[in-house]
Amino acid sequence: MVRTPLTPWERERGERLGMLLRTARGERSMVEIAAAAGLSAETLRKIETGRAPTPAFFTVAALAGTLGLSLDEVAVLATPAESPPGTTDDTGRGSAAA
Repeated sequence: MVRTPLTPWERERGERLGMLLRTARGERSMVEIAAAAGLSAETLRKIETGRAPTPAFFTVAALAGTLGLSLDEVAVLATPAESPPGTTDDTGRGSAAA
């Protein structure tokens, strides 16, 4: 199976998610958080560094729960300010890159 290359918007969203998770983890170890969320430390490391910018929903949900974040917070804080190309914003206008 060939994966479609990620857009710059998707890469930025992955980087923002990684920064959010690193910040929420604080002084706790990667191994501790990964184990509590049912993941490997390697998976968490890849997400935090942006090497896995599009983790599965249930992975994000497990990490959010372990870190005390709501999924709403994660969605808002990890989403770049600019809409992805080809989408419309709340006003019904397309994004600038569309």
